[in-house]
Amino acid sequence: MDRDELTAWLRLLQAPGLGAPGVLDLLRAYGTPEEVLARDTAALARVVPRAAAQALRAPDVAALQAHVARTEDWLRQPDNHLLSLADARYPAALLQIADPPPLLYARGRIELLNAPRLLALVGSRQPSAQGADDARAFAAALAASGVTLVSGLALGIDAAAHRGALQCAAMPGAGSTIAVLGTGCDRVYPAAHRALARSIAAQGLLLSEFALGSPALRDHFPRRNRIISGLCRGVLVTEAALHSGSLITARLAAEQGRDVFAVPGSIHNPLARGCHRLLREGAKLVERVDDVLDEFGWAAPRRGDDAHPLLDLFGETGASLDELAARSGRDLRWLGEQLLDLELRGQVVRLPAGRYRRGPRG
Repeated sequence: MDRDELTAWLRLLQAPGLGAPGVLDLLRAYGTPEEVLARDTAALARVVPRAAAQALRAPDVAALQAHVARTEDWLRQPDNHLLSLADARYPAALLQIADPPPLLYARGRIELLNAPRLLALVGSRQPSAQGADDARAFAAALAASGVTLVSGLALGIDAAAHRGALQCAAMPGAGSTIAVLGTGCDRVYPAAHRALARSIAAQGLLLSEFALGSPALRDHFPRRNRIISGLCRGVLVTEAALHSGSLITARLAAEQGRDVFAVPGSIHNPLARGCHRLLREGAKLVERVDDVLDEFGWAAPRRGDDAHPLLDLFGETGASLDELAARSGRDLRWLGEQLLDLELRGQVVRLPAGRYRRGPRG
């Protein structure tokens, strides 16, 4: 994108009262940004409110030039990208939704936007310890099966999903993770996730439709959610209260023709009620990673030489957690995390009396 084209896009998107929906309406009516900007106020006002048309025709030139310069500086940094609707790298899945973002700012592995296996994993910002562990384990097992996990960098389940996917991102044939932001791509919200955002930028992708410098505003997050769902074949909700933002993402997914999956929980856990509502409304029940992989026909790869070292320690009759600790020399917390990952991949089966054995994929 050259400077003139960049300036035209940013002039459209920075015009007061226009916003992304108004920009899309103008592009549908007149074509490219340059063709839109060649129209007079009367022509523009036939598509958008007159005040927005007037603002577009009389931009704050100094502010626009400063914004263009800031964007150009950002684009000079390694692995930073700006994609318009006309860019061949623009994610094909987003072109299918009713209101695709006109511009996407991206930092990291741009090829992930069109990866063949994209799944959103979302849930509560204040999950139970078990819910966070389950989200991380599901994400790790899915990433190991070549799935790239998409979430929103929020506290709780989102962060667990990103971290789980990053555990496996370096494995041959593995997926990674995409964090869709409710801020500009040069900001991190919440601030506590700066280190996580750096890891995602290095091994996955940070993505935003909001201009550089944009803060975390309340109305940004529903717009972010439509990108999360729109990028993906489906949305998996692992733990959510009845009024969780995750249910908004699930509703958007259904409206976009995407599949919705939910992990059930205890009837005594208020954070399971959102998932139970989704299941009553027709979401697909998920207990194992294979429930998702099988739905889409995504075969889980067998890794041969990359087999987990724990799989050799079970013996003919299986083993308990204490026996595995003695045989491996590892602590119980690490073993518990690994066994959950292996169980979700179908490589380990839990037996009565707290014992485990190799599963069908082990």
